[in-house]
Amino acid sequence: MGRSLAEAFVRARQTFEEVDDALSQRLSRLMWEGPESDLTLTENAQPAIMAASMAVLRVLQDDCGLDVARHARVVAGHSLGEYTALAAAGAFSLADAARLLRTRGRAMQAAVPVGEGAMSALLGADPELAEAAAREAVEAALPGEANPVCVVANDNAPGQVVISGTAAAVARAGEIARARGAKRAMPLAVSAPFHCPLMKPAADAMAEALAAVTIRPPAVPLIANVTAAEVSEPERIRRLLVEQVTGRVRWRETILALKGLGIAETVEFGGNKVLTGMVKRTEKDISPITLDSPADIEAFAKSL
Repeated sequence: MGRSLAEAFVRARQTFEEVDDALSQRLSRLMWEGPESDLTLTENAQPAIMAASMAVLRVLQDDCGLDVARHARVVAGHSLGEYTALAAAGAFSLADAARLLRTRGRAMQAAVPVGEGAMSALLGADPELAEAAAREAVEAALPGEANPVCVVANDNAPGQVVISGTAAAVARAGEIARARGAKRAMPLAVSAPFHCPLMKPAADAMAEALAAVTIRPPAVPLIANVTAAEVSEPERIRRLLVEQVTGRVRWRETILALKGLGIAETVEFGGNKVLTGMVKRTEKDISPITLDSPADIEAFAKSL
């Protein structure tokens, strides 16, 4: 993860070193050598994904003349990617983003005991169907099933909605959704039920962590996850990042907002084309570009 970038570009290598220093950990070695079981721990995966994306951005900025303020209309990121987007736009320092994501990963993991929560992707479902299934699953709680929770966590793209909550309620909602026309309810291999009310302890931890960090006005506005609307004011950004821990990631609406702004092209920094795929499914008139490899960077640099 990110190793080819570090080998090809000095600036990418420096970016990974800066994140290592911020965390007092050789995260880059873990990214390149594993073990994968340690890398996929939420507290490591979140800053690692950010570091890989920022390495691409830093190379383009320093070696190829990319200027976010001049070349971009807005930035956006999916869940933890919102921190990357803000770092890319200069609202956070790279070190602060790394430390915040380490805190976020640990807090989200600690919020719910392993096995008590779950997430599931409802394929072929729209948000309205998913919301109805989630409500019915909570109302149909079994005797002795305390405090069931199930909500829509991610509205990713047409036909791809993710639900999150207590394990039994999420499983029940999946069955209800299939009975109502969803093609499939696919349990996700996640360590905690993200973006639901069970994450309230993590939201409290992030409110404290974010209060201690300087947030500057970004070079271009952020399309926020929980509102799918532009935001530039630092204190508003701070509040929305706290809300995001328990709130819905409105990614489909974010892509529609880009279309409404007249944006014709998106550029995904790292991410193995995951967001690019969501853009393609949501809005055919937007052309997505993914930058993952040194060859991708070199080709894109010619267009700047």
